[in-house]
Amino acid sequence: MEFETVIGLEVHAQLLTKSKIFCSCSTQFGAKPNQNTCPVCLGLPGVLPVLNRQVVHYTIKAGLALNCEIQKRSLWARKNYFYPDLPKGYQISQYEEPICLRGYLDISVEGHKKRIGITRIHMEEDAGKLLHDFGDSNLSHVDLNRAGVPLIEIVSEPDMRSSAEAGEYLRQLRGILRYCGVCDGNMEEGSLRCDANVSIRPVGESKFGTKVELKNINSFRYVEKAIDYEVERQKNALASGEKIIQETRLWDSSREVTESMRSKEEAHDYRYFPDPDLVPLLIDEEWISTIRNELPELAIAKAERFTAQYKIPEYDAQVLTTEKALADYFEQAVGFCNQPKKISNWIMTELLRELKNSGKEIGESPVKPKELARLVQLIEEGTISGKIAKTVFEDMVGTGQNPDFIIKEKNLVQVSDTGAIEKVIDKVIADNPQQLAQYKAGKDKLFGFFVGQVMKEMKGQGNPALVNELLKKKLS
Repeated sequence: MEFETVIGLEVHAQLLTKSKIFCSCSTQFGAKPNQNTCPVCLGLPGVLPVLNRQVVHYTIKAGLALNCEIQKRSLWARKNYFYPDLPKGYQISQYEEPICLRGYLDISVEGHKKRIGITRIHMEEDAGKLLHDFGDSNLSHVDLNRAGVPLIEIVSEPDMRSSAEAGEYLRQLRGILRYCGVCDGNMEEGSLRCDANVSIRPVGESKFGTKVELKNINSFRYVEKAIDYEVERQKNALASGEKIIQETRLWDSSREVTESMRSKEEAHDYRYFPDPDLVPLLIDEEWISTIRNELPELAIAKAERFTAQYKIPEYDAQVLTTEKALADYFEQAVGFCNQPKKISNWIMTELLRELKNSGKEIGESPVKPKELARLVQLIEEGTISGKIAKTVFEDMVGTGQNPDFIIKEKNLVQVSDTGAIEKVIDKVIADNPQQLAQYKAGKDKLFGFFVGQVMKEMKGQGNPALVNELLKKKLS
């Protein structure tokens, strides 16, 4: 029997506010355990939550960017469950009346475009974090710094049919949140966490199969691998006569398997009810309009503009617009040197490779847009060759110096003096009589050999166009 995969994603994104959702404690990552806490986020008796206005602002912004309908009225609810890292014994969230409904996100996988529906976006507070020490002490510790940190949960429709679609949806979603400046998207630090609901059904069947939740996956690659593993597990289970049970499973990245964690809770298990300490949230059209005007040009629109305005290939535009900071870098560089395609090439091949090797973001690049533009300009002016430019670029990355300084310090200026070049050509021809005879006998491929020898003698500083031109004359 052939099966169809059905996938929906629930993504938790930590909002980039400086303080928590219901108190003034810092949201700083990496602070000492339990340092960023107060009676409110510790859930002590008698305290009252006060809503952080910026949390609502960022949520509306994310909702508009994801084509959602912003609800003028939404309600806070208490979601009850008992874990050691949830001090109050309940989580303040939204349930029946969330702030955003009925959005969508367009993705493209292998050239095929698809619209993924977004069911809802709601606000909630994060729980704390358990730290397990299975060494000598065999204890578990709780760090409540994260308790009360503002989250939005973005729930998709079950519209994805492959791990590739799920991975692309997640990448696009992360990019939009980062473009809007509402979430840093750092999956390693837990700023973006993904739960995948996965089921299978016979091809042609309209009824959904039993879904299994894959919990808290923290990378694009792991999301795709976990889904692929889970699909195969469910297929094998059905083939052997087993029933798929609704449960929550964890992804073990070291063994590349999913493992059962607990039976999947239903909404009634959480005993949702309106939070008596928080009034309904009312949002007027003026606030929504103000935020709509703040929305940046998003990646898809920016890529289309790049291809039209700068006449660069669609692939280049898509790469350059994956991050807003990268797109800004490109446009700044082009502003200094109007060579869009050549600047694009340098960014995509040399710069991004160096950043990846050093584990740095584009904002941390030792080569600033103005310096990269100047390097391209020096090549265009004939001051240095493309080959020498790569050596100069390596020094720019290592030292942070500008290209003019490096070229002068290392005497790397390209030689365009025809007399000097002819002198080297004469020497190379004289030193290689055998190759000269073969060339004159019709072995044209040896022309490249002579070019290489001349450039070697000139330590790469000969003007390539002049070297080729003068060599052809000398060898004819």
